[in-house]
Amino acid sequence: MNVDKEIIWLIIGFIGQALFSARFIVQWLKSEREKKSVFPIAFWYFSIGGGVTLLVYAVYREDPVFIVGQLSGLLIYFRNLYFVVHERKNLSIE
Repeated sequence: MNVDKEIIWLIIGFIGQALFSARFIVQWLKSEREKKSVFPIAFWYFSIGGGVTLLVYAVYREDPVFIVGQLSGLLIYFRNLYFVVHERKNLSIE
């Protein structure tokens, strides 16, 4: 039973890492398309999804360094997403 639990947590960790890594692919493809550095909104959603999943994994692993790193990153991702949504809302009003 304990081995199955560890495998599930490893899968959760890898899913979080995959989500987190996908943001770079999304950003790179969008930038290539536009021929300039661009951060699409999906970048921030993948950042948050990966960050939350990795935070859960870090809490399970009881790794304080990993926990603090993910928490601080999540604050930044949510703040950037707020800026993007707020800017889009203001553009639609004008």
